[in-house]
Amino acid sequence: MDKQASLARRNKLVGTAGALMAVAMIGASFAAVPLYRLFCQVTGYGGTPQVALAAPGAVDERAFTIVFDANIATGLAWEFRPAQRQVTVRTGEEGLAFYVAHNPTDRAIKGQAAFNVTPLTAGKYFSKVQCFCFEEQVLAPGQTVDMGVSFFVDPAILKDRNMVDVKMITLSYTFYEVPGQQAGLAGAATAAGGVTPAPVR
Repeated sequence: MDKQASLARRNKLVGTAGALMAVAMIGASFAAVPLYRLFCQVTGYGGTPQVALAAPGAVDERAFTIVFDANIATGLAWEFRPAQRQVTVRTGEEGLAFYVAHNPTDRAIKGQAAFNVTPLTAGKYFSKVQCFCFEEQVLAPGQTVDMGVSFFVDPAILKDRNMVDVKMITLSYTFYEVPGQQAGLAGAATAAGGVTPAPVR
């Protein structure tokens, strides 16, 4: 009898431990994405740009050509392109660029932009001050918007010997549709066919 009771207690402990481990693994999977994103933002891993409050101002004559790239994820019916192909900025100097998005459909669509820079090693030195990518964007039927991004190349790049030969950095965005579009967004946005500049955010 004692053996059976002991075995039952042991099985109960094993079962409880297994359940707790499963819960922990599920929790870890949900935490993995934001933690990975935070890791990328802090380290620049995978070409993830940094976020800064302000540019320090030009501190050196070394210049970088910033090339702009635009992509649309499968399933999003927008048109999306950079308003300019490239700009040149000196180290620490704040640059400003715009992207143009157009919704040619008859429904309001919400989108979110993912981003990175290449070469990937430049991610930790490329900082955004303001960007449309920080928030979701909603375009009404037929609406066109200009979306701005302000940025700078961190002067710390001057101390990195591995970055000496880098003269060009490509800033790339990919827009994805955000599911669960709520009714009424179209009415809150500009009427079809209007052109509304989205402020730099």
